[in-house]
This record gives sequence, C-alpha cells and structure tokens, in this order.
Amino acid sequence: MKKILVSEKIREYRRENRLTQEAFGRLLGVSPQAISKWERVECYPDITFLPALAELLGCGIDAFFDMT
Repeated sequence: MKKILVSEKIREYRRENRLTQEAFGRLLGVSPQAISKWERVECYPDITFLPALAELLGCGIDAFFDMT
C-alpha cells in the first residue's frame, strides 16, 4: 500500500527550522490549525499546495509519496 508522507515532511521541516505551526502557516498562507491537522493526519493539504510545499521544503512533489 502506498503511503502519503506529507505530514511527516512538514513536521520534520518545521522542527529542523524551529518554526511554530503559526509561522509555518504564514509562509503558506494558511492557519496554524490547518498545519496542526496536516501534521496529525486529520486531513491533507489541498493538492494546489503541493508545489509550494515542495519548494519550501526543498524537495520534489514525489517526496510526499512512498512510491515503493
């Protein structure tokens, strides 16, 4: 089964860069509550956010998905 890794990537990036959920949300134009829900896998970011997330995190969009 394929696994979506976006929540792990967001959490890892935030912690490495010492950003709060609020600060990270500001970078993307979303609320801290949205970031919290993404990290807790209550929901996923809208697909339109993937290019911005990939650029911010310095990875390709494919890094958000386990392709094995």
